[in-house]
Amino acid sequence: MNKKPLVIADPFPQTLERIFTAETRKAMDEIAEIVSSDKPQMQPDQFDELLPEAVAIIGQTPMPTERIERAKKLRVIFNVEGNFYQNIDYAACFKRNIRVLNCGAVYARPVAEMALAMAIDLSRGITWEHMRFTAGTERYVADGNSESKLLSGSTVGMIGFGMLGRSLRPLLAPFRCKVKAYDPWLPESVLIEHDCIPAGLDDLLSSCEYIFILAGVTDENKGFLRKREFDLIRPGSHVLLMSRAAVVDFEEFVSQVSRGRFKAATDVFPSEPFPVSHPIRKIDNIILSPHRAGGIPQAFFAIGDMVLDDFKLLMRGLAPVRMQAAQPETVMRFSSKPAHS
Repeated sequence: MNKKPLVIADPFPQTLERIFTAETRKAMDEIAEIVSSDKPQMQPDQFDELLPEAVAIIGQTPMPTERIERAKKLRVIFNVEGNFYQNIDYAACFKRNIRVLNCGAVYARPVAEMALAMAIDLSRGITWEHMRFTAGTERYVADGNSESKLLSGSTVGMIGFGMLGRSLRPLLAPFRCKVKAYDPWLPESVLIEHDCIPAGLDDLLSSCEYIFILAGVTDENKGFLRKREFDLIRPGSHVLLMSRAAVVDFEEFVSQVSRGRFKAATDVFPSEPFPVSHPIRKIDNIILSPHRAGGIPQAFFAIGDMVLDDFKLLMRGLAPVRMQAAQPETVMRFSSKPAHS
């Protein structure tokens, strides 16, 4: 009887129970020996002892050069958190043909649906009027609609057109929006194929009524939306920060919203949990969400399905197709922080 390939499971901040249904876990157990810890994170000594025999790692445990060199049988690292962190020697992985795969795609549709919901909420004041009603200060009919507008027929801008943008674009189709997109990593033809109008950043900011910030954070774009860029936004617009807070000057963003230049919504913050004393919590015209747009049960279980599918393919000598693969041209430029930090 052939020995099953060894898989190290160290999925913090996830858990195996969160990402694998009982059925999917059973399917994995049938084709692999999965070794995990009874603690939230595997101890380094245990991890290092298992590493020479492991063919796969489920998790985003640090993998510096010395660990890559010891992992003689390693074929794939399944990152189940959702970002390519700089705690892996990617160059060594590419040299050894070790796949580094990311589950970020599972969050795209949930985040897109949340972004759409928040845009409609900003347009119609749903949250604010609910809060007025519970306080006994509700405003009926026209009195409660003085600042309401339709998303339908509006001009929408997307800053970044990766997985989030591509999931959001079809959701906007029934609203007949004119959609502009800015993404310096993509040729204009890709934007056009997705029914977007390629636009420069300044044009997008100054002409769109709804602006979705969807860009991932890299070494080049940290804080690239600053006062100059926010000043270009037309008063009365709606700005939704849905990707990573590090792409904006967050304090300037808060300042602009607090002055009433535009309404906003954000699902992400510079640090999480965010300080209770921060003034953003007392601003009236912003919707706050504690980084919960993507992390729904359906998304988590989809991670396990993707891991199972791609593991089966790799064990058959085929290329993975479900998860996002690290690319040598870009992966070392990403600089997201863990959401749980």
